[in-house]
Amino acid sequence: MTTEAELRAAAWLRAWDASGTHRTGTAGDAAGATWLAQEAAALGAGATVEEFALDRIDPVAVYLELDGTRFDGVPVFDAPGTGAEGIAGTLGAIDCDATIAVTEQSPQSVYTGEYRALRDNTPHAGLVIVSQGAQPGLALLNAERFHHPYGPPAIQVASEAREAILSAVARGASARLVAHSVRSPASASNVVVTIGGHDPSRPSLVVMTPRSSWWQSTAERGGGLVCWLEALRAVIATSPACDVVFTANSGHELGHLGLGDFVARRPGWDRPGGAVWVHYGANLGATDGKLSLLSNDDDLRATTTQSLEQAGQPPDLLAPKTQVPSGETRDIHRSGGRYITLVGSNKLFHLPQDRWPHAVDMPAVARIAAGAASLVTALTR
Repeated sequence: MTTEAELRAAAWLRAWDASGTHRTGTAGDAAGATWLAQEAAALGAGATVEEFALDRIDPVAVYLELDGTRFDGVPVFDAPGTGAEGIAGTLGAIDCDATIAVTEQSPQSVYTGEYRALRDNTPHAGLVIVSQGAQPGLALLNAERFHHPYGPPAIQVASEAREAILSAVARGASARLVAHSVRSPASASNVVVTIGGHDPSRPSLVVMTPRSSWWQSTAERGGGLVCWLEALRAVIATSPACDVVFTANSGHELGHLGLGDFVARRPGWDRPGGAVWVHYGANLGATDGKLSLLSNDDDLRATTTQSLEQAGQPPDLLAPKTQVPSGETRDIHRSGGRYITLVGSNKLFHLPQDRWPHAVDMPAVARIAAGAASLVTALTR
């Protein structure tokens, strides 16, 4: 039997999926912000939209050309472009004597030192990254250095092109790489809701989830948004002791631009003695996903585990306290702030196939959201 919580979650996820692709600074990103602010208002909370500026990358022509055939791609968003003419030369493997090198990378690779060294130290004039997601397709890589492009011009192509491209690598074929984009002044926004507490001596509690991504990303981002809305619904129904600040941030895939703007407006909140952070990360309730809990604080770990167990969704993995998260609380961890992160796994991670309804385990989403809401109310007492 479908529960009321599952019906709410399904309605939210269906609407999120319908609002388009959610890349930072695009029409779909703006539509997602409008929708979320309206949902917060429907729950009885007024939302503030905090805008920040960026130079949005708009691809013009992005492809690898081999023997007259073009393999369309997407630019690496923290690599320089080529201009319309592109780069011509031989195609080869990494570290061989070739103009354009080919490598296979998964979306998780951007968080490794090996990936950064590959980009920083390559002698090649251009780089082709063949997608290596858990499923076929174009699983895009986040741009961790969006404001500081590095390495050679680079593009990403779908895994379906792998056989043809690796065959061309083996024979040292001639190729042309084009990564022609323009940068356009744009804005993106964080959706922020503040629920005042009755004890001003208490540090604020920040409830955060990213809301931007490369595609619709319904399982990747949707579960966190359901948790955010359910926690907001729960806090509105209580009288919190501390101020509770809900923020749903854009700029996630571009080096956490939104979090940077949020903290810049609230200096010190990310440091020891600042706010306490609850982060609803990626893939919460994705089909066949596993739930992980990351925190640098024993009390937060215990409270979160208890809340999830009572909701019928205990974490599958409790990460070591020293493990640095790969999402937004990575920045909080490095600044010494207190945080809890919930994050899942997703076989459609960063792929355009991550859509409603097949990418989502609805009962799991509802259970995780119930535990997430219970956690927040416990931390506000």
